[in-house]
Amino acid sequence: MNDGPASTRTAVIRGAGDAADLIDTIKSLNGRTNWIWFLALAGLFLDAYSNAALGAGLSPMVKELGLSPTQVGVLTAMAPAIAIISNPFGGWLAARIGRVKPLLLTKVVFALGALTTAAGADFQTVFAGRALVGVAYGMDFAVAMALLAEYTPASLKGRLNFWQGVWYTATTTNLLLTLLFYKFGVGAGIWRWSVGSSAAFALVLLALQLAFLVESPTWLASKGRLREAAANLRRMYGLAAQEGPLEADEAGKARHQVGLRDAGVLFRRPYLPRTVLSTAISLTQAMQYFAVGWYLPVISLELFGKEFEKATLGSMAFNAVGIVGGCLSAYAGRRLGLRSSSMAGYAVVFAALLVMGATFKQLPVALAALLPVLFIFFHSAGPGPNGKSIAALSYRSDIRTLGTGVTGMLGSLGSVAGLYLFPQLQSGIGVGPSLMVLSVVPLAGLITCLAIKWDPTRVAVNLEEEAVGLQPRQPVSA
Repeated sequence: MNDGPASTRTAVIRGAGDAADLIDTIKSLNGRTNWIWFLALAGLFLDAYSNAALGAGLSPMVKELGLSPTQVGVLTAMAPAIAIISNPFGGWLAARIGRVKPLLLTKVVFALGALTTAAGADFQTVFAGRALVGVAYGMDFAVAMALLAEYTPASLKGRLNFWQGVWYTATTTNLLLTLLFYKFGVGAGIWRWSVGSSAAFALVLLALQLAFLVESPTWLASKGRLREAAANLRRMYGLAAQEGPLEADEAGKARHQVGLRDAGVLFRRPYLPRTVLSTAISLTQAMQYFAVGWYLPVISLELFGKEFEKATLGSMAFNAVGIVGGCLSAYAGRRLGLRSSSMAGYAVVFAALLVMGATFKQLPVALAALLPVLFIFFHSAGPGPNGKSIAALSYRSDIRTLGTGVTGMLGSLGSVAGLYLFPQLQSGIGVGPSLMVLSVVPLAGLITCLAIKWDPTRVAVNLEEEAVGLQPRQPVSA
């Protein structure tokens, strides 16, 4: 049972607004509710783990399959590139059939993609496997963030930022398992074990989510399925809720089948500034993270040596900083707000990139390593998680996954730019100047946050009751 006044009275559910209001009366998530919340979050662990799986064994894979630099670049950027399409597709699908079914589907696609990649004997097979992983990654992220937002009471909104700590934890876990495989002497095939292990995680998570996940009561209510919404409020939160008469405006929303053509509403008021802010943060944080990701291995090799084992330990050390920052991002989001914590993170990242670029290879190694540590910590505690969290918390339930899908799409564009374009810049003008050029990215994010004042953790508004101009395309006669 959860704390809150709703647990001592019976609430009548007449629409999505009533469901959201009832969830917002909860002050803490305990027991079964907490388990289900973290089970939904666990899908994001798989997203990060599967992305890290290829990178951990990339060098042995290149040698075994004889891949060209172009093929390596394509495989590295494949998942975020495919996610440009699968993010909005996942949002569209979840808007029509609910949150849980697409999440279960992505686990199947993840497993197929990982097994295909692990069994690959040539570039084409590995390419196909990575394409499947990209489809699952894009869909899962868009839907999971929306479901977590709908599970979470207003007083706990900052909790969504835990996904960033989960991301770094998953990356570190994959590096640890890869190191264990190395210890067991699996040889050049170590990358197959690293990638294949993500299929095992996907199947375990599929079984658990199939058994325990609860469909979003708010989404069910938005579709006029009030009896199911009330039942899920009782099942997940222990709230005394019952079906009421469907309100007239709720009936209109329920009749409307949200499609990709409705994405235009995200760029009209009241959503335009929210969409600009969440997409700008997602785009810039992805660009800065994945671009600097090319520089971190240089520091790791300098610190820990060029052997596989030592380089892997170095990468784990940097990711441990991300775990701390990612977990603290939930606290920072609650205390400062998502917008203010983003600004603080951007400011430090901007300064760190300038100093890294200006002093590259001039500072002692230990001191030089402190700069990327600061970068990772303030990135993961600040803007890293906030774009996706802001998107998930800024739209009403019937269009929420469209919002998270569009935001995820632009975030994926940033990932591709960081993974593919900045290395080209690096080869042209060198690491130091490239890092100084890259500092423009967090500066742009900081300016956007200063210009747009929206923060979903600092407003008292029921999103379900906002009018956004969606009408049924085919009116139903009385």
